[in-house]
Amino acid sequence: MSAALQYDPADIDPSRAETPAGLPIRLGRVEKRFGALQVLKDVNLTIAPGSFLAVVGRSGGGKSTLLRLIAGLDSPTSGHVEIGSSRVNGLHPAVRLLFQEARLVPWQRVLENVGIARQADWRSTAAATLADVGLQGRENDWPSILSGGQKQRVALARALVSRPEILLLDEPFGALDALTRLEMHRLLEELWSARRFTTVLITHDVAEAVALADRVIVVREGSIALDIDIDLERPRRELTDPRAAALQHRILDAV
Repeated sequence: MSAALQYDPADIDPSRAETPAGLPIRLGRVEKRFGALQVLKDVNLTIAPGSFLAVVGRSGGGKSTLLRLIAGLDSPTSGHVEIGSSRVNGLHPAVRLLFQEARLVPWQRVLENVGIARQADWRSTAAATLADVGLQGRENDWPSILSGGQKQRVALARALVSRPEILLLDEPFGALDALTRLEMHRLLEELWSARRFTTVLITHDVAEAVALADRVIVVREGSIALDIDIDLERPRRELTDPRAAALQHRILDAV
């Protein structure tokens, strides 16, 4: 890791990391159709506050649709989605999303991208969040000079700067090289452990799911085919543990 990206989890501002902030998510008998195509079928799912859920499945199986319903970007054809005690009806203020593409604004510097909502004291808050993701000192850089991993760190900081209670991740590391992906895994795990926002990760990578999540579901042909707890100790630096391999095989068999 380059010097510009070095950080210590202890550097995460403790005043912004003491209280778990996650909210529960509930899906009750959710179905989603696009015309004659049924994408999700009678999905019942409860996600505990502050937990880390990974959703695995083949392309077209319904994973991203599930995420869009939780985010409020789309509505179920039948059934309901709840965040906390409220039904989801449009974008929820407690939710932030991170996509595979960083989607930074090219004509704004790094600090301005993170503080794009321009809330009160946004400069100091954005700078502190950049330090949390290992980008202290890069506030005045333009996005065009950043590496792919650095751009994704900026996008993560932008998602976390408002202290969301739910973070939704749609294949956020799929375009990164293997080493950068592992660095991002470590960073995300440390931030989640400190802040405990409820996290839902969509991924094709079974090893990634086992490395990061404390629960994995497999969505196959619109239904939940497997729901399994990942009871491995953290931090998960090495997945050579036979238990990890067994969990991966079990998930792969269900995909």
